[in-house]
Amino acid sequence: MKASRLDKALPVPLYHQLKEVLSETIRRGDWKPNTQLPTEDELCIQFSVSKATVRQALRDLAQLGQVRRIQGRGTFVADQKIQFGPRQLTSFTQEMGDIGLQSESRVLDQSVELADEDLAHRLNVDVGTPLFRLHRLRLAGGAPMGLQTVFLPCASAPDLWETNFTSTSLYETLETHYNLVPDHAVQEHYAVALEPAEALLLEVPAGSPALAGERLTYLQSGRPLEVTRSLMRADRYRIQLKLARRAGRSSLG
Repeated sequence: MKASRLDKALPVPLYHQLKEVLSETIRRGDWKPNTQLPTEDELCIQFSVSKATVRQALRDLAQLGQVRRIQGRGTFVADQKIQFGPRQLTSFTQEMGDIGLQSESRVLDQSVELADEDLAHRLNVDVGTPLFRLHRLRLAGGAPMGLQTVFLPCASAPDLWETNFTSTSLYETLETHYNLVPDHAVQEHYAVALEPAEALLLEVPAGSPALAGERLTYLQSGRPLEVTRSLMRADRYRIQLKLARRAGRSSLG
C-alpha cells in the first residue's frame, strides 16, 4: 500500500483520515480477505501519526466490520459480508410496537456538530456543514435494546434540536413538522463485540456480541435525509427477512 498523505490542517481528525485511507485500500481489493494489515508501529511510521491515532482508526474499521483484530496476532481484512434484503422502512418505535413491546428512549446526547468527510459524502453536503446529532439508548419492555445515533443536516429541519426526543418519534416529527417523509433506505449490518462503555449502557458484559449497522435514508426525490448508526444487543435483536423462491426453479439446493 502506498501511503497517502494525511492533512493535519483539515478539520477532520487524523484517525478518521487514516480510517478512510485504509478502508479505501480494502474496498479497492488491494488487500484481500484474511490479509494481515501492517502492524500498529508500521502504520505509525508510514503515516507519521501516534499509536493512539492508529488504534482508533483500526477500532473504527473493526466496528464497520471491515477488519477483525485477533489478540496477539494482529489485524486482518474481514471476510466479505453477504448482504440480504429487502426490509420495510420503519422506525424503532414501529418495530417494537409490531411485536407488542413498549419502546422508550433515553437521550444521551442531542447536539449540533460539523460534518466530517464521511458524513458529508453520505449526506451529499459540504464538509463542515452543521448536522443535528441525536444519540439515544433505545429500550423495549423496559430493558436496553440498543444504541442509535442519527445525523441529518440542520438546514433540512431547523430548530429540530429543541424537540424532546425522550418520548417523541424522530420520523413522526420530521413528517409532521417538516414534511420530510422517509421513502427508502440502504442498510448494512455486521457483527461486533461491545466496548466496555457500550456494554455498560446496554447492561451486558464487555465483549458481548452485538449487531451493528448503518442506514442511509432517502426522500422520494432521491435526496439523502439522514444517516443512522445502530448498535443492537444480539441477544435481544434480530432481523427477519421474507424470502421467495425465484421463478422457474423446481427445487431447492
